[in-house]
Amino acid sequence: MKTLLLWDIDGTLITSGGAGIRALRPALHDLFGITAALDDIDYAGRTDRHIFRQIFVRHGIPDTEENFLRYLDGYIAKLPGELANPNAYVLPGVPVLLAAAAKRPDLTQALLTGNVCRAARVKLAHHGLWDFFPFGAFADDSEHRNDLGPHALRRAREHTGVDFPPGRVWVIGDTPHDIACGRAIGARTLAVATGSHTVAALAEHQPTAVLSDLNDAAAFWRLIDAV
Repeated sequence: MKTLLLWDIDGTLITSGGAGIRALRPALHDLFGITAALDDIDYAGRTDRHIFRQIFVRHGIPDTEENFLRYLDGYIAKLPGELANPNAYVLPGVPVLLAAAAKRPDLTQALLTGNVCRAARVKLAHHGLWDFFPFGAFADDSEHRNDLGPHALRRAREHTGVDFPPGRVWVIGDTPHDIACGRAIGARTLAVATGSHTVAALAEHQPTAVLSDLNDAAAFWRLIDAV
């Protein structure tokens, strides 16, 4: 049977060195005339739509679809330039794991991320990783992270013809929100402490497994292949 790997992006595959926040700030100024630090917004594990809504509420911007789309366009326009910073990089072990998974006919890998699809493409293409993922679930599908899993499973079925049972699905991410998202569809969850949460903090949320990072390929594959 095939196994489905659903990957988070920020803090799991890459770190952007604050590029996302820095892209949101000038877009907010250019489009709405607001200068703000945005450092107190809850970002980790949240969807882009949820983050935008927090910013709109905080600064009294009407929460309309038109404003969301305007802000999204402004954000995407700023993002490539902000990614060109020395603190934006692929996290240790990631390229090796993605390349190995791509060669295995018993594995399918895709994205399950709080980014909208356009932002996911910009971020991953910047690091040469976008082509590893033929499909995914994104913030375009729902503002709520726990709603994204069914979209990922539906697209996996459409793409592969396989109806993946929960026990053959891994959600891989760096926050408690990723763990909860995986649990919502009955999937196995692998938490990696490469974002803003420690191994101990992630373990409190009872994922299937926790790794300090993805640099130990043997440890990763022992978990995946034990299913």
